[in-house]
Amino acid sequence: MGYKLLYRSFGSGDNVLLALHGGPGAPHYYLLPLAKLASDKLRVVFYDQLGVGSSEKPSDTSLFNIQRGAEEVEGMRKALQLGEINLLGSSYGGSLALQYALKYQHHIKKMIIASGAASVPEAVKEMQRLKTLLPKETQEIMEKYESKWAFLHPEYLKAVDVYYRNFLCRLPEWPEQMVHSLNELSVPVYFTQNGPNEFTIIGTWKDWDITARLPEIHVPTLITVGRYDELTPKVAETIHKGIANSELRVFEKSAHLTMWDEEEGYLQVVKEFLGV
Repeated sequence: MGYKLLYRSFGSGDNVLLALHGGPGAPHYYLLPLAKLASDKLRVVFYDQLGVGSSEKPSDTSLFNIQRGAEEVEGMRKALQLGEINLLGSSYGGSLALQYALKYQHHIKKMIIASGAASVPEAVKEMQRLKTLLPKETQEIMEKYESKWAFLHPEYLKAVDVYYRNFLCRLPEWPEQMVHSLNELSVPVYFTQNGPNEFTIIGTWKDWDITARLPEIHVPTLITVGRYDELTPKVAETIHKGIANSELRVFEKSAHLTMWDEEEGYLQVVKEFLGV
């Protein structure tokens, strides 16, 4: 589509798993546990979406939207000559996979929605509910700075960190690859599409909702979610109910990044679903 994007490929063979990162704007590094699935029977491919990581960064922020992102997925599939693919989308990448499937499901063998959402309004409602489960003091700090739109105040960022350690990743020490993704989050992409943080979505996709169109998707679909996920089991259930040929797996010890919180179990479930 006229831009240079970074991609990485592990393994070989005609059976391909294409992995879509989330954020929007978080480079692919945090998805690298999935590279362990690669073999001579499965090729695992990652790429940084436009404006993210080592891919080209145009100044035109109107290019950062989920509809164009779906066309970009198709562009990558064609450019890398991947043929029919297995598609995994994590977080925003899960929503992107659903958007892609609405138009291009004839190119998908199987699909995995890893803590994705079919409705941003539903996701926001659930994330706001999760905030009420945090310590009262944390909630008060959040309210104080959100009312002033002071999203970068150090005290507010500390409160957000409490939320993230409950609902993003529950490991006591965050993995280097995950931290790498967070540190290199594309601010132009994230702020344009999303907003200042995970639960304050005021960007261009704040009203995105394809719940009513989910029955149009007929590919075998696995939906995975963490028990403590910021995109909650309720959000996952909506996708499961909408896609007839789908199965739902809840990881009981995980937050949003199940591939880190329960790496071994997660990879095994994906392996079994893909039949590799």
